[in-house]
Amino acid sequence: MILSVWAPSAKSVELVTPTGRVALAADEKGYWRGEIDAAQVRGGYQYSIDGGEPLPDPRARWQPEGVHGPSHVLEAGRLDPHGGRFRPNPLHAAIIYELHIGTFTPAGTYAAARERLDHLVGLGITHVELMPLATFPGRHGWGYDGVDLYAPHPAYGTPDELTDFIAACHERGLAVLLDVVYNHLGPDGNYLGAYGPYFTDRVKTPWGQAVNYDGAQSDEVRRFFIDNALMWLGDYAFDGLRLDAVHAIFSFEAVHVLEDLAAAVRELAIERGRELVLIAESDLNDPRLVLSGARGGFELDAHWADDFHHALHRYFTGESEGYYADYAGLPDIATALTQGYVYQGQYSAFRQRRHGRAPRGVTPDQLVVCSQNHDQIGNRARGERLSMLLEVPKLKAIAALVLLAPFVPLLFQGEEWGARTPFLYFTDHQNQELGRLVSEGRAREFQSFRWGGAIPDPQAAATFERSKLDWTELREPRHAELLDWYRALIALRKSRAERAPAKPKVRFDAQAEWLRFEYAGVLAVFNFAGVPRRIELPVGEWDVALDSEAGERGPGGTAEAELPAQGTRIFRRRV
Repeated sequence: MILSVWAPSAKSVELVTPTGRVALAADEKGYWRGEIDAAQVRGGYQYSIDGGEPLPDPRARWQPEGVHGPSHVLEAGRLDPHGGRFRPNPLHAAIIYELHIGTFTPAGTYAAARERLDHLVGLGITHVELMPLATFPGRHGWGYDGVDLYAPHPAYGTPDELTDFIAACHERGLAVLLDVVYNHLGPDGNYLGAYGPYFTDRVKTPWGQAVNYDGAQSDEVRRFFIDNALMWLGDYAFDGLRLDAVHAIFSFEAVHVLEDLAAAVRELAIERGRELVLIAESDLNDPRLVLSGARGGFELDAHWADDFHHALHRYFTGESEGYYADYAGLPDIATALTQGYVYQGQYSAFRQRRHGRAPRGVTPDQLVVCSQNHDQIGNRARGERLSMLLEVPKLKAIAALVLLAPFVPLLFQGEEWGARTPFLYFTDHQNQELGRLVSEGRAREFQSFRWGGAIPDPQAAATFERSKLDWTELREPRHAELLDWYRALIALRKSRAERAPAKPKVRFDAQAEWLRFEYAGVLAVFNFAGVPRRIELPVGEWDVALDSEAGERGPGGTAEAELPAQGTRIFRRRV
């Protein structure tokens, strides 16, 4: 077998194995290669650059002993793609469910998560989105400080168990997306800089060194990250990737690295005969992410649209700290429903500058929206979900706004039953100094906010344990009622017209606190006031499909426009 590593400035590179050292030879691009017997690396291997301390392989496929341990080769053929015959739902028909393998079940493994897949199928989910899996320090964490990008985190299970999880999803009709982080690496176990110019000091990210996507020798840096994406999609048969915080991916060449990535993924999709998607997380409100190359875009398939979440959260919770200060009630919810973006170039008081751009040319299936996700819950001091802040009538209204809007809806694990377990920020840094800095930084971050009591310590094992879903909650009436509501909304969404006009028809009265919107033959009417309201319906014949108080209704129900306080009623146009 041949092993290789890119170290363009090295004078020598040696492969270090339990049986000794092997000198490698360099080519003109700075790749050092050597042909060895597979038995030599069966116990693990590392590289020594210019006689230095042995380091893990940057492209290691398996790090069972953690980020500082030896790298391991996966036996040929063990990663057997199961996705060749699987055809996922297109994004316009997708309902995405974001989950964290470590907290989705008590055991926190791929095998345990497999046992809960039928719950997701029964709910109506079409796409499962896993938070990052690249190996990171310690046993548990969110995964955004990964350093071994090619190696799945060992605490969740083996690579074989990961492929078995994906195969089990495909067998049930579930597509699987993976969250990947290409804007920075974590600090502990990050040996990339020892091998080559992977990072730059010309720009910075809030979380660590920025990746060198456009400086000297950046072609091979780009190749490293693009090859990583192709590995997850090709070898493990993921159906798409969610690209973390692309606003912190700095690329100033004529061809942005995201364009290169999108082109490479399209080539793989054609080669394998599969549908593959790229979804960006961005807070820029920039349509260029999804526009075609002919229109100056990067040709990604979709991006998260934060304004939708922010407008909902600000209105229903009344919170106005941070970026929520930029949003002010029902008019913003109405704009988010029709436009996707609230900020389209107007002044943002939070940012103290103009923000966003008009979403011309952006279709609804290119925007992913939610009322909750890992960031919006976990970046709160106490990790409260909306179900810990609001009562059931408001939770039902929010669910209807997300699931019946024209965009691609995303749910966060446990949202569907109003889970009362928090999702906290948790880490397990083995480096004591780094762990101390993280704990102190978290406490300092929230000291100016009006949070009562102590902030949960990210390094405490209890913080992680508290974040695990409690599946026994499903036996309780309150949670079962919400789960039935989510199931009914998803079923209604799936039954409506497959293709519809680009924008819903929205009317609202901010003073009277009601809103209605019509889209794809479905009419959602909301009374957010504390008293009953009679709300005028659009011209036409309507049957009640769902009622937040009465539950599911069959065809022929009375098209009542009298809604109770905090009431939500969903109608279907009579054919």
